[in-house]
Amino acid sequence: MLKMIAKLLKVLNSETDPMQISLALGFAMVAGLTPVGSLHNLLILFLVLFLRVNLVTFVLGFGFFSGIAFLLDPVFHLIGREILTWSSLNGFWTALYNTTFWKLERGYNTIVAGSLLISLIFFFPVVVFSRIGINKYRDHILKWVQKTRLLKLLKANKLYRVYQSLSGVGGGS
Repeated sequence: MLKMIAKLLKVLNSETDPMQISLALGFAMVAGLTPVGSLHNLLILFLVLFLRVNLVTFVLGFGFFSGIAFLLDPVFHLIGREILTWSSLNGFWTALYNTTFWKLERGYNTIVAGSLLISLIFFFPVVVFSRIGINKYRDHILKWVQKTRLLKLLKANKLYRVYQSLSGVGGGS
C-alpha cells in the first residue's frame, strides 16, 4: 500500500503532463468499473497505449475502481435493468443484440450496461476535475512542501543524494 502511494506521489510530483495523468485516471475508471471481460476494455487498453497516458496512474486507478465496482455492482444492476427494459428503446436493443459486437461486448448484461453507462457519464468530469486537482496540488501543496525546512533538511542529507543519484529522481545522474 505504501509503495502504491509512493508511486502515485512520484507521478504527481513529476513533470508528467497533468492531462496524461487525468486521462489515465478516466480510462482506469471506465475499465475498473466495468467487468474486465468486456470488449470495450480492449479499446480502453489500446487508447491507453496509443495516447501515451501515464501507465502507473492507469494501473493504480484500475485497481482502485475495480474495488469500488464490487460495492457498486447492485446499483449497476438496477441501472442496467432499467435502461435495458425501457419499452421505447426495445427496437434499439434488439438491433444491437443482433450484432456480433454487442454479443461479444455482453451489452445485454445488466451490470455491463449499467456500469458502462455510469462510467461514460462520469468520464469527462473525472478527467476535468482530476486535471484541476493535479494543477492545484502542484501549484500550492507541492510548492509549499518544497519550501519547508524539513524537506530542505532531508534533501541536504547525504543518504538522499545517494538515493537521488541511484533512482534518477530530481535529475541526479
